[in-house]
Amino acid sequence: MRTILLGLIWACLGLSLDGMSLNGQRVETADGESPDGIKVAIRGGKLLKRVRRGWMWNQFFLQEEYTGSDYQYIGKLQSDMDRGDGTVKYVLSGEGAGTLFVIDENNGDLHATRRLDREEKAFYTLRATVVNKRTGYKLEPETEFIVKLHDINDNEPQFSQEVYTGSVPERSDIGTSVIQVTATDADDSMYGNSAKLVYSISQGHPYFSVDPNTGVIRTALGPGDMDREQREHYQVVIEAKDMAGQRGGLTGTTVVNITLTDVNDNPPRFTQSIYQFSVKESARSGTSVGRIQATDKDIGKNAEMFFTIVSGDGMEMFDISTDRDTQEGVITVSKPLDYEKKPSYTVEIQVQNTQVDARFLSAGSKDMATVRIIVEDVDEPPLFDKASYLMEVKEDAAVGAAVGSVSASDPDGIHSPLKYSIDRRTDMDRLFNVHPGNGSVFLLRSLDREETAWHNISVIATEFNNPRQTSHVPVYIRLLDINDNAPTFATVYETFVCERTKAGQRIQTVSAVDADEPSAGHKFFFSLAPEGTYRSNFTVRDNGDNTAGILTRRASYSRLHQSVHLVPVVITDGDYPMQSSTGTLTVRVCTCDHDGNMELCNADALTSSAGLSTGAFIAILLCAIILLMIVVLFTALKRQRKQEPLIISKEDVRDNVVSYNDEGGGEEDTQAFDIGALRHPDTAAALEESAKQRRDIIPTDTLLYPPLRRAATAASGLIVPQVSIASRDNADVREFINQRVLENDCNPTAPPYDSLATYAYEGTGSVAESLSSLGSASSEAEQDYHYLSDWGPRFRKLADLYGAEDNDFC
Repeated sequence: MRTILLGLIWACLGLSLDGMSLNGQRVETADGESPDGIKVAIRGGKLLKRVRRGWMWNQFFLQEEYTGSDYQYIGKLQSDMDRGDGTVKYVLSGEGAGTLFVIDENNGDLHATRRLDREEKAFYTLRATVVNKRTGYKLEPETEFIVKLHDINDNEPQFSQEVYTGSVPERSDIGTSVIQVTATDADDSMYGNSAKLVYSISQGHPYFSVDPNTGVIRTALGPGDMDREQREHYQVVIEAKDMAGQRGGLTGTTVVNITLTDVNDNPPRFTQSIYQFSVKESARSGTSVGRIQATDKDIGKNAEMFFTIVSGDGMEMFDISTDRDTQEGVITVSKPLDYEKKPSYTVEIQVQNTQVDARFLSAGSKDMATVRIIVEDVDEPPLFDKASYLMEVKEDAAVGAAVGSVSASDPDGIHSPLKYSIDRRTDMDRLFNVHPGNGSVFLLRSLDREETAWHNISVIATEFNNPRQTSHVPVYIRLLDINDNAPTFATVYETFVCERTKAGQRIQTVSAVDADEPSAGHKFFFSLAPEGTYRSNFTVRDNGDNTAGILTRRASYSRLHQSVHLVPVVITDGDYPMQSSTGTLTVRVCTCDHDGNMELCNADALTSSAGLSTGAFIAILLCAIILLMIVVLFTALKRQRKQEPLIISKEDVRDNVVSYNDEGGGEEDTQAFDIGALRHPDTAAALEESAKQRRDIIPTDTLLYPPLRRAATAASGLIVPQVSIASRDNADVREFINQRVLENDCNPTAPPYDSLATYAYEGTGSVAESLSSLGSASSEAEQDYHYLSDWGPRFRKLADLYGAEDNDFC
């Protein structure tokens, strides 16, 4: 009864029994639990009860950064199985067990062996159990628990960057955001105020301020105080303090470098108000006159400027541009200058920025300067009154006719006289000339428009006093057409007519062309030539559109009687003076079918009568030509193989050296074959006696040979021809031969003995005398040809030609 009543009480308290053991039996229930772990349940009217042991822990707490000398006490583990008799043993395992954490195995006291840092590790997970010392049997199941470190304020705030860099436009309003700085604290933000930070500015007053909670830096002064041109860079020091800024909190600092960026708040200004430059009047367009400078306190694009000429008498003569590299105004010449017309100019130049900020736009945003430009006088070349000339002349103009005239003058004050000439590089054919004094252009040769319609020449004007001063001007000469060409057929016309036709049938349409170009256009008239009107087989009909039709006048034609008809057509143009020509139309008579298509003409009939076509005949002719060329080539090659004789004829005697292909033993070969022994057998015995001598040694015997004896000169290998009795008195011939033998013997470069040298000499005293002009008197000498008049009437004309004086031909 007491048990049931106790269970009801515990049930009313909201407790349950779980796993209680009754009478040695383990019962699991979930009805209620007592404060000391006793769970109860009622089943079948019986009360079941189990006592739960106190062996459950969630976590222990330990303060970090312990500075004591002894182990730091954490807490105590207690098992219901420990009755204090020393039979149980507490065992610890897990993170840091045995090193960082130790447990008293007898009483379960838990200690930390050294100082711990929460920022390194915030908590440790450990496991504990109880075993019997004697048997080692586990008395309690292994239980897991956590040792958590309590935080203390031991870390100062740290900024994410040691140095920050920020910028803000100059002249910004108060409170303009510049940059945000951020700091963090390693302490536990969930425990106290150790990680609660507050920002403050320690350096940078009064220009900037910082938001204490967000760390945003802002400008603290107005636009008039934040001027980049006065101060561009600022260094600000920001502090972050934990403990919500209270006394005793830790502090971290950082440096913020702030730069004021430029805005276009300053206009450009000229460095001087008046500039003066000089330029020569010969300066070409685009020539630089001078540079003007302006300064701007701003930088970058805000300092870019452009210059303009706003007034003055030189606005059209000069121009100004901006050098993008130096931001200078460059004044240049825009039109040709003339010192004689205007020696100086004055212009007003304005400068302003290319990019303007409307906030700072005012009347003083532009600047003005005055520029005076002096024009210097130079010796200028002649100046033509026109840039080019166009002249016209008829193509039949006579030689010497005037074409036109050019005019130039010296622009200088002295007005030097000029002379004119034509640049012959532009008139290679010398068709034109110019009068040197008045510049009149006239013809040197006749012209033909149909050959060249335009002529482009260049006329030069040169100063008398300074010939280096010259000017050129182009002259375009157009040739005007005259009707000097007769019209002709547009092409060569050849047509045919059928043997069976009808009168008045058109067989061909002809047209004409004319090299002339009349202003009103071409107009041609066609008619049959007068010589063809009599008994003509054809007639010509003018179509009125510069064409004509060729018509038949008969109904039949005979190919056998006349196979070809020539129709003369007169073509006349309509211009003045009228020109005409006669063109001939060839008409062949052919055999046609019923539809008028040509079947056979005379040339085809002749070819077909032989039984061969034109193509076959040409092929046979080509084959015959090829065979003939092969025979000629073969004969020529066969003749070329034959060796030509050393001397073809005794009469063919020239002053030459003929070599034959006989290899000797050189200079030391004294047994070399002598061709002289073959030509003169009677001297063989004499040659045998001297065979042992060196044949390249000049003989010491006399070179004068008896007139009746043949002798071969062993030293030079020259053959002396036989001198007949009738020529004994020709001592000059013997002297000639002896002289040639001596020259060859004494010549170290004479040919070897396996060669033959022959000479031709007729002697002197010929009755016919020499016909050569080499020995004649000089052609430049005066000769008397009057003796030709004595030779008779046949030579009288020759005598008149050669007897005339030189001045008669001038």
